[in-house]
Formats: sequence, structure tokens, C-alpha cells
Amino acid sequence: MTAHVPDPANAPASANAGPPPERWSSRLAAIASGTVVRVVLVVLGVLWLLPTAGLFVSSFRDPRDIASTGWWEALTDPGQWSFSNYDSLLGNEKFTGSVWTTVAITLPATALVIVLGALAAYAFAWMDFPGRDWLFLVVVGLLVVPIQVALIPVARLFNTLGIFETTAGVVLFHSAFGLPFAIFLLRNFFAEIPRELLEAARLDGAGELRLFFRVVLPLGGPAIAALAIFQFMWVWNDMLVALIFADAGSPPMTVALQQEMRQFGSNFDVLAPGAFLTMLIPLAIFFAFQRQFVSGVMAGAVK
Repeated sequence: MTAHVPDPANAPASANAGPPPERWSSRLAAIASGTVVRVVLVVLGVLWLLPTAGLFVSSFRDPRDIASTGWWEALTDPGQWSFSNYDSLLGNEKFTGSVWTTVAITLPATALVIVLGALAAYAFAWMDFPGRDWLFLVVVGLLVVPIQVALIPVARLFNTLGIFETTAGVVLFHSAFGLPFAIFLLRNFFAEIPRELLEAARLDGAGELRLFFRVVLPLGGPAIAALAIFQFMWVWNDMLVALIFADAGSPPMTVALQQEMRQFGSNFDVLAPGAFLTMLIPLAIFFAFQRQFVSGVMAGAVK
């Protein structure tokens, strides 16, 4: 007895046919839509980076070349590139002093917001006390208060306390206005920690402080990293608060560049490299930790 082998010629046409036309059209539409999205994102990224690229190229050009031609001319003329602008900038004692002033403001303002915000967020997330929910609503409401509203009252308060036009005053102002967002972000992140994990630590004899430092802080690393990046970039790039509350004799970099522009409008050999160096560190930090920034913000904003 022999097995019956079907004749390929007599097989139904549907067995050899490919996917139906509707499926091919849907696949082509998906590929085309994905390609369009990628092209749009690339174009937007290039447009976003163009001012930075122009500032970078201008920082290496002679002021006369900057005033006479566009920055793209230097891409085809290597003779326009020079480090003389950076030599002039680094030889400017006022600007180099402003760098240290900016660091002295940014680092404490970032550290205070992280420490105080994390402690308050833990209390709102896992500690029961009267009026906790209402107080948290007040903190969230402070997110919508603009800085401009508090400039005059806080300036009067700082003048009474004797910290107006001081580095400490600028640090306190940035810390106070950074705390509402820090508490909101970290509280939502800490609230997602499994209760069973905290209860197990309490059964082992861990107090609140030990529980906070040994359990909550390690698990909240992504959110804390996102908060640190956000606060650092905000304080580093700030000019409004520094212009009002900082010491005019030793201003931060943003105010120092603004003063250079006001006094010497054509002083491109200082303005161009100074502006690029001012934005270089925040850009480097953001691109180095952008994954932690996005994951921390998304985890804290969505419960």
C-alpha cells in the first residue's frame, strides 16, 4: 500500500499565495508611518541642536568674522578657527570667579532639595500624622506659584535677615522653590514601594530613620537621580534669581555674561565662549543621565 502524495499542480491556489493584499498594505503603512516619525524626530533634533552648534562654532571665530559672516562659513574655512577666544575668557578673572560662585550656589541648592525633599516625601508616603493629605495638597498647590510673585516679599525678608545679595540667600531661595516639586516627585515614587517590604524591615527592628536610609533611599535611586538633574540644571541656568539676590561683586556665570553684554555689546570673544561653557555642563549631565531622568520622572509622575 502506497501513501498518496498530493500533486502540487492540483493544490489549492490559496496554499501557494502570499499574504492577502490587505495585510501587505497594512505592513507598508506601518513601515511608512514609522519612517515618517523617525524622520520628523531627526529633523526636530537637528533644528534643536542648530543654535548650540552655531554657538560652538562662533566661540572659535574672530569677532570680526562673527560680525561679517554667518557661523556656517567657518565649516568651509578652517582658517577662521582659533582658541584665542577661550584664552581671553579664561584670562578674565571676573568670569572665572563667577564659575566658582555658580558652583557654590548650585551644589548646596541641589543637595538641600534632595535631602529635605526625600525626608518630607517619605513622611507623606509612609507616616501617619494629622492633616497629612491636606498638607500634601498645599505642597502640590505650591507648584503653580510663579517665582515672580515671591521676589519682592522674599527680598524684603532676606534684607531683614541680613542675607540679601549673598550666596546663602540665593541657595535658600532655590531650595525653597525646588522643594514642592521634589516632594511631589519623590512622594509618588516612594508610595509605590511594596508595603510588605517595609513591614518586614520593621519586624526586624528597623526604626524610621534606618528604614529610610537602608530601604527607601536605595530603591528611590532613579527618582532621586532625576530630581538631582532637574534641580541642578534649573539652578545652574538661572539668571532671574541670581540677578536680584546674588552679590553684584561676585555674580554667577549667567549674570556675569549679562553684564558683559550690557557693558560691551560687541565683545563676542567673551560672550560666545562664555555662553557655550555655561550650557556645556548642563548638556553633558543631561545626555549622560537622560535615561535615569526619564525613568525617574515617569515613575514618580504615574502611580
